[in-house]
Amino acid sequence: MQQVDSPLSIYVHIPFCAVRCGYCAFNTYTELEHLIPTYVNAVCQELEIVAQSSPHQEVHTLYFGGGTPSLLTAGQFEQLLLHTGSMFALSDDIEISLEANPDDLTFEYLRDLCTLGFNRLSIGMQSANADILRLFDRQHDLQAVSDAVAAARKAQFDNLNLDVIFGSPGETLADWQHTIETLLRLAPEHVSVYGLELKGGTTLRQRVDAGDLPQPDDDVFADMYEYAAEALGCEGYDQYEISNWCRAGQRCRHNLQYWRNQPFIGIGAGAHGFAGGIRYSTITSPQRYIAALANGAGGRFPFPLSPAVAKHRIVSRADDLYETIMMGLRLTQEGINRSRFVSRFGEDFVKMFPESIERLVSLGLIQLSEDCVRLSDAGRLLSNGIIREFVEGIKV
Repeated sequence: MQQVDSPLSIYVHIPFCAVRCGYCAFNTYTELEHLIPTYVNAVCQELEIVAQSSPHQEVHTLYFGGGTPSLLTAGQFEQLLLHTGSMFALSDDIEISLEANPDDLTFEYLRDLCTLGFNRLSIGMQSANADILRLFDRQHDLQAVSDAVAAARKAQFDNLNLDVIFGSPGETLADWQHTIETLLRLAPEHVSVYGLELKGGTTLRQRVDAGDLPQPDDDVFADMYEYAAEALGCEGYDQYEISNWCRAGQRCRHNLQYWRNQPFIGIGAGAHGFAGGIRYSTITSPQRYIAALANGAGGRFPFPLSPAVAKHRIVSRADDLYETIMMGLRLTQEGINRSRFVSRFGEDFVKMFPESIERLVSLGLIQLSEDCVRLSDAGRLLSNGIIREFVEGIKV
């Protein structure tokens, strides 16, 4: 396995949440907001420790996710950006993204973030249906989303993503059509469309299992996805990943780093990272994370590890193949780039899986060219099964 050279990405996890979400298994409540200043200092410490073992690497994307990162002040973000810039070589055209709760976004706040260098904003719209927002325990309403978009435009953000979720218990196709139509009127540059997963331990899963809420219907789920794809396509949005659409030139560079299985550093409590041939995750508790950084101050760790890392493993060739295939097939146009695959693994993807390739091409589920292997339109609805067929054929 040969790591393909790529600029680095940094993901900073802000675990503090404005509300407890019905579809999230883990939340850190705002009762812990008093920890945020100390937490920001700990994140700066972790950045410094990681950078010491591989200084001044080029970073081309920086993403603040969570949680609710917009609970941080502009001053706290300035502290994080200045510290990152002193530890790493930030690209001149770096993409700096923020996930945000609509209720937190005023013009003044967004203007300050834009001045600091933020140039991409992702707003959690979730739904245009008030009942569904209540189901998720969301505090915002559609007017808050509209006001947040208007404030972002006034603050000169020209790369705006809206996140929406389909397949909620009791949601009808008409409900979902209303959400997509409303989203299109807000005219974001980027759209992320996610099907709801009822994860174990979440409030929604418990209520569905208890019969308080209806089981989501698989056929309606597929109809919702197909409606979104068609409606967004008709409005000029380009689908470049199974769940993501954008205007021309507005792909999320940070997420492309994940889908191409390229290196990224995960910083903060509950973060995940992959760099230097190592996958790792950090301590999830903010209190324990802060304590680990305080106790580990002054120590040296191999790149990309820090005293906050809870688990890590060296990625085997089989694991790297699995992750490259699983993520690459999500890219609807690029798919698995054959030349990058050869550079990484020393073998052509098509020659590695000749029987599966031949069968899936004959069924019209994948498309094959000199440059790539990608899912067809029909294959996107069966992506999990197709990916499984390839990964089961990996020879350890």
